[in-house]
Amino acid sequence: MSEQLYEVGRGVTMCAEGFGNPSDPPLLLVMGLGMQMVRWHESFVREFTDRGLYVIRFDNRDSGRSTFFPEIPVPRPVQLVRRRFDPRQYRLSDMALDTVGLLDALGLEKVHVAGASMGGMIAQVLATEHPRRVRSLTSIMSNTGSRWQGQPALKTYPILLRRAPRDLDAYLAHQVAIHAAIGSPGAPPNDPLFLEISRRSFERNPDPTGTGRQLAAILASGDRTRALHRVSAPTLVVHGSADRMIALSGGRATARAIPGAELHVVPGMGHDLPRENWPEVIGTIADHIKSVERDRSGSGARSGSTPFTRR
Repeated sequence: MSEQLYEVGRGVTMCAEGFGNPSDPPLLLVMGLGMQMVRWHESFVREFTDRGLYVIRFDNRDSGRSTFFPEIPVPRPVQLVRRRFDPRQYRLSDMALDTVGLLDALGLEKVHVAGASMGGMIAQVLATEHPRRVRSLTSIMSNTGSRWQGQPALKTYPILLRRAPRDLDAYLAHQVAIHAAIGSPGAPPNDPLFLEISRRSFERNPDPTGTGRQLAAILASGDRTRALHRVSAPTLVVHGSADRMIALSGGRATARAIPGAELHVVPGMGHDLPRENWPEVIGTIADHIKSVERDRSGSGARSGSTPFTRR
């Protein structure tokens, strides 16, 4: 399926793309702050389809080709610090509700959900507020929203708060600088795959204004720790040991908050998904989903119980 636009309710249109066989167990991939769905590279996605999954990636609101909200002012730094926002500012709950609308538009009742960074936060909210739509949860390099765990290193703030340029070369340089600040130590910030994804993101939509509103959504949503105690979906938490954007303490706090959650720490990985870490990350997520599907089949589940095998 090529990229398509879907009306998901409340005046929001979302751009999404599916890969693989729609009759296979569905996996919804949710991307992070200011990132477009192409950050889930096709090669990464195909690793899951080759393992018998139907994969959907999409642009969150205020990113890529989905609906933007220019009527909501981009928050100023002082507003971010004080966590006082425009009354029209949306929350993570709104972004999770967008995904519910997308699932409805796609005719999917219940999916495996994996989210990275802010995408992990959206996935967590989806599992707490819409539990009947979630077969399993994978929270990648994310946190609970607590101010005391999983916070960025202070030296990363200046570059993260800098608005992305609208010129392609300057935009690529900006992305490389961010990657150097928060990516895996030792990983080349100008990696060809990373540059390819960044260039494609610019070509799809270079508008940088949505990132500030998404950040405000995170901060305005507060601490999810209590809500995470209610998560009933089998949960995997994946986090890099060298994450400078969301410290490992955020992943540990998430695993502690969710009953029965498994924590998998990837040695040396930062706030990114380098190709060299794909086998471990993808294999761990695929094994988690495989286990859940096996349990569902054993309990007599019918819908979406297609046999799931590793490559």
